[in-house]
Amino acid sequence: MSKKEYLPADIEARSFAIITKELEEMGIVLPYDTAFITKRVIHTTADFSYVEQLVYQNDPVGHAVQALKNGACIVTDTNMAKAGVSKTFLASLGGEVVCYMADEDVAQKAKEHGTTRAAASMRKAAKEHPNAIFAIGNAPTALMELKGILEEDPEFRPALVIGVPVGFVNVIESKESLLETGLPAIVARGRKGGSNVAAAICNALIYAAAGRLKPQERGGVWTSETKAE
Repeated sequence: MSKKEYLPADIEARSFAIITKELEEMGIVLPYDTAFITKRVIHTTADFSYVEQLVYQNDPVGHAVQALKNGACIVTDTNMAKAGVSKTFLASLGGEVVCYMADEDVAQKAKEHGTTRAAASMRKAAKEHPNAIFAIGNAPTALMELKGILEEDPEFRPALVIGVPVGFVNVIESKESLLETGLPAIVARGRKGGSNVAAAICNALIYAAAGRLKPQERGGVWTSETKAE
């Protein structure tokens, strides 16, 4: 490895080049309008199975990129995911990322209603930011709560829901439940996911909205008229 490749930007560029090469060797050609997200998730996890597991429903890229360009807020279900989101580029678009999991009023509401903090935090977020991008990487109860809010409140229309909670209990069910809503959604089917995956998807969308995508992040086939920039 050259001295140059020790620099973060050069390591990332080399990593995406390797991902692209290995996808080509497997005979996989990713759709142009979602490849940059799938590749960033692979880059974050070193797991090529996300090629098959990631589901893109109802033009999520088009909805999310437009929302971000309009200064949309991103809501996460963990402070870990919040920490992983690129705040500099998000701020340049007029947006911010929030997580209410540690708020005292959220803890109190969860206790009063006998639910999880994740679910209570979604209630608060839905009131504060009804048209935000919701990125769920840990708690299936957060996804289930979002569906419940959607059924109760017609004003609640997220720009996008990222459903990638990880685990064994209610994880698969919560993801499938999200897909039933018809909302713009990016879902990792199965048990895999995590806060790092949620943050990676958010960052891919932020970079697209900010016009910061690099050629090696893209795919080679158009599947819609949506442009990711």
